[in-house]
Amino acid sequence: MDHVSHNWTQSFILAGFTTNGTLQPLAFLGTLCIYLLTLAGNILIIVLVQLDSGLFTPMYFFISVLSFVEVWYVSTTVPTLLHTLLHGCSPVSSAVWMTECYLLGVMALDRYLAICHPLHYHALMSRQVQLRLAGASWVAGFLAALVPATLTATLPFCLKEVAHYFCDLAPLMRLACVDTSWHARAHGTVIGMATGCNFVLILGLYGGILNAVLKLPSAASRAKAFSTCSSHITVVALFYASAFTVYVGSPGSRPESTDKLVALVYALVTPFLNPIIYSLRNEEMKKALRRVMARIRIILREPQ
Repeated sequence: MDHVSHNWTQSFILAGFTTNGTLQPLAFLGTLCIYLLTLAGNILIIVLVQLDSGLFTPMYFFISVLSFVEVWYVSTTVPTLLHTLLHGCSPVSSAVWMTECYLLGVMALDRYLAICHPLHYHALMSRQVQLRLAGASWVAGFLAALVPATLTATLPFCLKEVAHYFCDLAPLMRLACVDTSWHARAHGTVIGMATGCNFVLILGLYGGILNAVLKLPSAASRAKAFSTCSSHITVVALFYASAFTVYVGSPGSRPESTDKLVALVYALVTPFLNPIIYSLRNEEMKKALRRVMARIRIILREPQ
């Protein structure tokens, strides 16, 4: 590792994953395929929500916002991973946010209002309210990430090679010249409260949903209500299972290999699975895709 002076440096060297000559091209191609499929799936959702009137609902608006967040997130982390797989160490600057965490809470609120207050749903979830909730998710995400990032920025670093494929907090703290236990506790408190409170909110909203659904008169209506929530519940489970493992607890307390593998699930696998969960398992998305494709075929057949 390269030694540097005891002050803050704006860039680091990413060491990435260590692979031998045989696995390196396979790892690169596999990661590239997943990355391209993730982009294609999430962009497809965004396009369908924008083009098909059948998806002009609050639920699909928030799904499209989530897809935009996923595209942005993987486009800042996966390319650096691909570079390190090909060329080894890669210099980058650090950035992080928690927008997706809050957006999942907003989506739970949307489902709660749709099921528990159906008569007032469209009035409560107007277009203006949707835009405000989406904007609030972005602002809250950046603010929640600001404190840990600011604390980390004040640390003096003796080394600059990060044993990771993006500048996450735990591997950065290992490069500090001083004891980072206080910073780790502050980070755990801020991130833990932000994600924990949001998770409790989601659980409370789904508790209300469960109570309302169980009061429905027929099994068919109960099944239909549960089906509208199943995709979101699956995404919440994937997000929080990986996020809590990575960010809750003391940074640096886990082996480096564990941090990287869990972060790989969080940064690559989860964004890849989200569009599959929301589109391939969703009949409305399938119908919207068929309608959009039919319109495209008609446009292409029209004489110029």
